[in-house]
Amino acid sequence: MRRSFGGTLSASPLPCKNDPMTAGTHLSVPPDGQAVSAGKAGPTVVSLRDVSASYGETPAVEHVSLEVSAGSLVAVVGPNGAGKSTLLKLMAGLLKPWRGEVRVFGQPPGQVGRRIAYVPQAELVDWHFPVAVDQVVMMGRYPLLGPFRRPGRQDALAVREALAKVRMTDVADRQIGSLSGGQRRRVFLARALASDAELFLLDEPVTAIDATTQDEIMDLLRDEAGRGRTVIASTHDLACAAQCFQRVVAVNRTIVADGPASIALDTEVLARAYGGHLLMLEGGRVILDDAHHHDEPPAQERHFHEGERE
Repeated sequence: MRRSFGGTLSASPLPCKNDPMTAGTHLSVPPDGQAVSAGKAGPTVVSLRDVSASYGETPAVEHVSLEVSAGSLVAVVGPNGAGKSTLLKLMAGLLKPWRGEVRVFGQPPGQVGRRIAYVPQAELVDWHFPVAVDQVVMMGRYPLLGPFRRPGRQDALAVREALAKVRMTDVADRQIGSLSGGQRRRVFLARALASDAELFLLDEPVTAIDATTQDEIMDLLRDEAGRGRTVIASTHDLACAAQCFQRVVAVNRTIVADGPASIALDTEVLARAYGGHLLMLEGGRVILDDAHHHDEPPAQERHFHEGERE
């Protein structure tokens, strides 16, 4: 995928209503083992200290130190294979580091799973399984129910509200496999919203959707951050990162820059993060050549875009 930015790297305006704190460009590059905290002041929700992780013998991230406070709206950007998805998996407790410490709400992620909503880039789901959209969203309520408890009126209301927020109420009774790829992503976002989590970890939530839906999703995420929830999302869309988030963390196996959203379109940051994927042209024009794929695709995983079906 080629993305082109010209001049001072100002991208075409998005329909995003957010006005992030983008005055000036401040770069923060953490030394090994020292966490950097930026964005809204508040209690620390996520803390990574000198974290390294791998898939088998292949390093995925190395010496990552980061702190994210409550109410933050953070975009994680970087080239393919840079470790964006890996960082989210570490925070969700789905991957254990071989070095360093990961803490969420002051605890190992596995001990606070009910407070975390993780939406991966592609779901390992049997799309032919006879489960309806509202039943998928109800799955987000299960951790709150406890053993042997059936969903009640409050749970059904939470599901309806979550579906309404992502504009999927009219397909609530449809089989999940009959939806397009973009619709499936909105359903799984609704599942996360229904869970009433305090930390949202979203892998490419605005990928392969139209501009209007992107704007609506970003409004939702900003509202959640305004309620004191913490949102950390990976994205390939640098314009969206710059205009719709409060803070950007640029990664390439480790954190290469951390600061206000404006750094997503800063030439120095792009050079650090994208390296050989970055082509500097005369007049300050920049082209990113960065094919879209996962850090480490699990076996049989398939990725669906807007308008695609199995």
